[in-house]
Amino acid sequence: MRAKPKTTQEEVLALLRVEILTGSLQPGQQIVQDLLAEKFGVSRVPLREALKILEGEGQVTHHLHRGYFVAELSINDLQEVYRLRAILEREAVTAAVSNITDRDLLAIAELAAQVRKATKSSEVLGITAANRAFHFAIFELSEMPRLVRLLRQLWDATDVYRSVYFTQAANRDRILLEHDEILSALSARSVARSIRWHDIHRDNSVASVSAVIAG
Repeated sequence: MRAKPKTTQEEVLALLRVEILTGSLQPGQQIVQDLLAEKFGVSRVPLREALKILEGEGQVTHHLHRGYFVAELSINDLQEVYRLRAILEREAVTAAVSNITDRDLLAIAELAAQVRKATKSSEVLGITAANRAFHFAIFELSEMPRLVRLLRQLWDATDVYRSVYFTQAANRDRILLEHDEILSALSARSVARSIRWHDIHRDNSVASVSAVIAG
């Protein structure tokens, strides 16, 4: 089945996510719509609609008479989103372990290898995409599409925090070890171990990014 072509708004939204994820738009920075519209080669209409979506996710804020700004990093916001993720991801992982096949494990192992390859470049965008593909390959095995959609929304809302995490070499090394443990737990069909290593993986992200924000 051929993928549905993206609308201009969807393309602009994807471009805005890249700007935030890569740090081209920094936390707290004002978003100058005319400049971005020119950069993307679009009118301000799809740009404004995309900004409204990001505002709903908490990625940007809107101030009357001043316009849009990239949201400031917030420990409270980070902890809230990751707490919600923990609840939903435990459910997804529990169901996924029951459904996983040897073929699925090979596919997930290949995605883990792609994460390892991406970390060698230290390029945040590539690492983020590969990491996301690894985790959602697991979540989608839950066969609960509503749950997976909610998780995608929560992940979208924390790209700016993820970019902070992946810029540190120690964190890039850590995720490789944690992915190996997750893969080992899945191979053993152990729900408890799979959940435990997902929890460790998330908790390390929260602790590391919180330290950066506090500093």
